[in-house]
Formats: sequence, C-alpha cells, structure tokens
Amino acid sequence: MLEKLRSIICEYVDVAPADITESASLRNDLGATSFDLMNIAVALEDEFGVSITNETLAGVHNVGELLPLLQAS
Repeated sequence: MLEKLRSIICEYVDVAPADITESASLRNDLGATSFDLMNIAVALEDEFGVSITNETLAGVHNVGELLPLLQAS
C-alpha cells in the first residue's frame, strides 16, 4: 500500500519515491501545498474507494498518517 501511496504522491509533488517515507512531512519534507494535498486526497479516494473529508485531511501531517485512512474502507 505504501508503494501505491508513493506513486500517487509523486504525481502531484516533485520528489523521488525514496524520499516518501512514513515519517516524511507532507508539507515540510515533500513540499506539498494545500492544493497538492487536495489533489492527492481525491486520487486516494478514487484509487482506494475511501472518503477523506477536508477536516480529516487538515489533521494529516505525515505520510504515515494517510495509511490508516486508506484501510478504513
């Protein structure tokens, strides 16, 4: 699941897949903007069949915090 998450994040943020670790900060380490995060959330919803609310997304700070959201379907 982390590999697919890396692939999706790389579509929106210009970083190497190896830089996307569970502890990587989406904003500080990967440079994701609010717009990037919204696009990533939509792509994750489409790929994994989950729903990620704006409130939930606002509470996500690092890559590892996205993983439980993807398993919540």
